[in-house]
Amino acid sequence: MSSTRTDRPAIVAEHIAAVNAFDTACIMATVAPDAYINDNRREIWGTDAIRAFMAKEFVGDHVTMVVREVIDHHGNIIVRAKYDGDYDKTNLPEVLVMTSYLAIREGKISSVAVIFNQPSSY
Repeated sequence: MSSTRTDRPAIVAEHIAAVNAFDTACIMATVAPDAYINDNRREIWGTDAIRAFMAKEFVGDHVTMVVREVIDHHGNIIVRAKYDGDYDKTNLPEVLVMTSYLAIREGKISSVAVIFNQPSSY
């Protein structure tokens, strides 16, 4: 099988701890200089944009992540986590679980796609 449940790689654990500590500087220390984030179909490229996004929408909104599952899929890391915070929760479920797809290169997070997945009939 190509996908296995796993412990969080150190850089992913550091990233989640920094998010939960509301620490923009520590979050940025986990991200590669040319990284990008896709959050809610928005592309955020490079450290300046990522810093502004994290400061406003994660640190500013006191977003927390409670990890439910980590999967290693051919070296890419999939993290399912319960999100909470002071953001607008209109039309969101009471318990919001989203999936982050992370690529790690040279010890830093090079990309993250955060998706609110829906159940599949397959």
